[in-house]
Amino acid sequence: MINSFNNVLILAPHTDDGELGLGGTISRLVEQGCTVHYVAFSTAQESVPAGFPKDALKYEVKNATKKLGIAEENLTILDYPVRKFSYHRQEILEDLIKIRKEVLPDAIFIPSTDDVHQDHEVISNEGVRAFKGYNLFGYELIWNNFRFKSTCFIELQEKHIEKKIESLSCYKTQQNRDYISEDYLRSHARTRGVQIGVKYAECFEVIRCIIK
Repeated sequence: MINSFNNVLILAPHTDDGELGLGGTISRLVEQGCTVHYVAFSTAQESVPAGFPKDALKYEVKNATKKLGIAEENLTILDYPVRKFSYHRQEILEDLIKIRKEVLPDAIFIPSTDDVHQDHEVISNEGVRAFKGYNLFGYELIWNNFRFKSTCFIELQEKHIEKKIESLSCYKTQQNRDYISEDYLRSHARTRGVQIGVKYAECFEVIRCIIK
């Protein structure tokens, strides 16, 4: 099915969420000629560590998505305040409807419907509302998931995992996070691969699948 996608949209509540949830899959999609659009809803300026410019994540996401092969013109960076998306739910929905009309995607990847982070929950819920007539897949961020519906697996190769690791290395502000480490990224992809009998994979929740 992944080979039939020509135009894919990634919704990332914060810069780096998309790379963490499906960086390997993005690399594979780009490799097969798919156009990938990436929307980051916040650069989380309030959470940038001391010693870095407050807008550091804006430049880091540009570098990270470039490493994955996403064209600069297909990266959209919005400026919603971190941890306060719920106050802007309607505005976010209106942004999503505008993006839907502009992009006309084959498939949309959003945070899992079981993601407990308050901002991720908003993007997941509003993503379902805006794209209910489309193929919708939820990506996992295991530190935010009490449970996860592992109903779709995408096989990856070493080169896709290397691209994911390379892209996440662009986030100098986030290198203290355990989930940015190469050990974690490889072991998680390996775990998902073992589940389907391959070396590496990423796993997704099927929210809606439309067969035509």
